[in-house]
Amino acid sequence: MKPWLGMLAALWLLIGAPAVAHPGWGIVRDSQGNIYYTDLAQVWKVAPDGTRTIAVPAVHTHELYLDAEDNLYGEHLWYEGEASDRWGHRVWRRAPDGTIRDVVPATVGFRTSYSFVRDAAGNMYWNDNGLVRRGAAPASPRRFADIRSMTVSPAGDVYLIGEGALIRIGADGAVRTLAEHLGESSPALPFVGDHHQLMGLWLDPVGNAYVAVFGNFKVKRIDPQGRVETVARSTFPWSPTGGFVAPDGRLWLLEYSVTNDARIRMAEAPEPGRPATILALFGAGGLALAGLAAFVLVRRRRRAI
Repeated sequence: MKPWLGMLAALWLLIGAPAVAHPGWGIVRDSQGNIYYTDLAQVWKVAPDGTRTIAVPAVHTHELYLDAEDNLYGEHLWYEGEASDRWGHRVWRRAPDGTIRDVVPATVGFRTSYSFVRDAAGNMYWNDNGLVRRGAAPASPRRFADIRSMTVSPAGDVYLIGEGALIRIGADGAVRTLAEHLGESSPALPFVGDHHQLMGLWLDPVGNAYVAVFGNFKVKRIDPQGRVETVARSTFPWSPTGGFVAPDGRLWLLEYSVTNDARIRMAEAPEPGRPATILALFGAGGLALAGLAAFVLVRRRRRAI
């Protein structure tokens, strides 16, 4: 890219790009092979033949959960505006026949006692100010700082991301740190702060954990012994936020772009080399403007969730 084109691109970011919200990480697959994912405005359904339809319209949900009967769960989160400065939410369920009804009615505030993280027995797990609860009881007496993501195995082993590390709480309450320093950042994503470098967390049937490194275009797999491997990469302007491993072993990813669009794709093996950086995209002449644009974008992210 010629430097003057890079400067124009950076200028577009500065004056015309939309504020980047906190992306969603909800993506699930039902027993019939249908994939559901959120783009923060609705939930999409992708059939096995590739047909894409809106499954749940007009909902702002970051997470999704699918039970053993293929009932799909999510929330709708909204902000009433600066006059009242209040948030509200409701939880909905979509049955396999497409019927949608609320299971938690419209409620003031954030969701604090209903979770989309559940084991095979139906127990809910959630973050209670750093204490991981399994239903009414704590899964462990230990409190964890800055829990970003959480998932649970069918048997009740909890996996969480806290302070950039992957931690496992066994069903017996034993705590083990599996991997540390998982967070990464890229100059191509200057608006992604430390808090959002790591997004979705999911498991495969053999006990490997997967972490979407939204801050640097990649997915890391951590095996039960704590070995870390990069197993997928995304390319600018897309970066992974969530995913799952299909029954055939293939890895599917939910990706968000720098303009907060969403898409899904089946991941290929990681390619050698690094994803494009701001310098490569914009040229040396546009780097300073790109930095200024990123600063303005961050300032414009008012209450974006």
